[in-house]
Amino acid sequence: MKLRLFPLFAIAILAGCASSQPTHIALSPQAPNVEVQTQSSQRLAIETIDTRKANFVVRMHKGDDAAKLVSPSETPRKQIDSLFRDGFRQAGYVIDPSATEHVQIQLEKLLADVNENTFGYEANTEVVINVIANNSRNRTLTKRYTAKNNHSGPFSPDFAKMELAINQLIADLSRDILQDPELNQFIQP
Repeated sequence: MKLRLFPLFAIAILAGCASSQPTHIALSPQAPNVEVQTQSSQRLAIETIDTRKANFVVRMHKGDDAAKLVSPSETPRKQIDSLFRDGFRQAGYVIDPSATEHVQIQLEKLLADVNENTFGYEANTEVVINVIANNSRNRTLTKRYTAKNNHSGPFSPDFAKMELAINQLIADLSRDILQDPELNQFIQP
């Protein structure tokens, strides 16, 4: 009798461990390799703000239950600010808060919406960044950049896969922004 209960007990323990979900997600987007965009050591002021309405980055839906929210372990604004400062330096700009050319990076959306069902999950991730650039000619350029990713899998959501997807979307989007010919031409005198 004891031998029959052991496999059931082991399955119950493993199922309990598999269903536990993290309360935080670790984001660590890496700065992309960026081609030099200016040869003149152009000075540039950078400001990064988070305009999202909520701090969580993963929203998990399962049936009629209340959505479970997962927050980032570190502030995305700081990470994105560091990413763009490094990227603009690689592109040949000198970061100077007093520069007349100014770029404001607005994090509008950073969200993975996960729908769980009996047989698996589907994750739809979207990152939206607005860029507002002001130049020495008193002109303003506003552009909106969007990146999306969808993936699915069996069983419970794979948080490592979600972290990789979000980090890759941020890196791809930052590369697109940093190498945008229109933006680079606009902020150069």
